[in-house]
Amino acid sequence: MASTQEKTGKKKPTVIVTIGMAGSGKTTFLQRLNADLHTKKRPPYVLNLDPAVSKLPFQPNIDIRDTIDYKQVMNEYKLGPNGGILTSLNLFTTKFDQVLSIVDKRAETVEQIEIFTWSASGAIITEALATSYPTVIAYIIDTPRTASPVTFMSNMMYACSILYKTRLPFVLVFNKTDVISHEFALKWMEDFEQFQEALQRQDDTYMNSLMNSMSLVLDEFYSHLRVSGVSAVTGAGMDEFFEKVGEAVKEYENDYKPDLEKRIAEKQNAEKEKRAKQLEALMKDMGVGGSNQGDGVDMPE
Repeated sequence: MASTQEKTGKKKPTVIVTIGMAGSGKTTFLQRLNADLHTKKRPPYVLNLDPAVSKLPFQPNIDIRDTIDYKQVMNEYKLGPNGGILTSLNLFTTKFDQVLSIVDKRAETVEQIEIFTWSASGAIITEALATSYPTVIAYIIDTPRTASPVTFMSNMMYACSILYKTRLPFVLVFNKTDVISHEFALKWMEDFEQFQEALQRQDDTYMNSLMNSMSLVLDEFYSHLRVSGVSAVTGAGMDEFFEKVGEAVKEYENDYKPDLEKRIAEKQNAEKEKRAKQLEALMKDMGVGGSNQGDGVDMPE
């Protein structure tokens, strides 16, 4: 997998942010990724940022559950399950600079993060990682369930929204290919007419019309998308996935990193201008500076 060099000569790890709908096999995929990297003598540094997961089939190096009890958060703040998860993540985010300092010492590792990207804290964490390391989004899809055109389109729309929200290199991972091949999905993405034929087999005129419209909108999204088919159970397709990640890292260095640095600089300049205006208003209220300089209370000699 490609990595970059710091001025100090240390290699920067690649961050793989794994996300996907419930039941897509994210945890099993991470277990396979973890095992494969150990086999390749490239042991990963694993971060688990899901406070609600009951069991993990691997041992994360940093686990949000070690510091945040999401059930206690639910009780303390009178929240439901979703509110408890997001609040737990928000609390963990306040200490994420400490996490980064620990991760920074593991310069030879590859990291995997499972995170709730739709939350404000998720966006903060993702940006913090992307600022420091080459970062790739791996969107995991349940291939058997995606054989339904409606479910397929739901996944594509969600993946598209995440791509444009994070503005990071993206790999679409069709999981569970040991159950059913993802070739049908590739054909739907490459040939609009084949997707139309699949839709016509459904007896829902309104839904078919909506799905057709969405498919046309996503045509540009498909054209720039990296796709990999894997089986987290058998390990089939993992080498291809690593190749896709390597390509995404090069794209990060060439395209995404300059854009990210530009956006951060613009944000910092905007903050400076805001503080400058606030200071100017404060000085004006105090009668200091400008035409009011010299006015005010006379000090005794």
